Amino acid sequence: MNTLYDVQQLLKSFGIVIYIGNRQADIELMETEIRELYQSKLIETQDYQMAILLLRQELQKQKEKG
Repeated sequence: MNTLYDVQQLLKSFGIVIYIGNRQADIELMETEIRELYQSKLIETQDYQMAILLLRQELQKQKEKG
């Protein structure tokens, strides 16, 4: 998992498609969904950690843009 797209594909494999129209809100919702998948033991620890890292990096980029 290397990009936000990869995180979206992971979510999609569980039938989760997120599109609110606000990129920052999309990323925050993806983080919530990833956390719930992990707490439900549906994804591995390594996938969880990488997804959260990628999402937080993307969120930081969005905040820097304005």
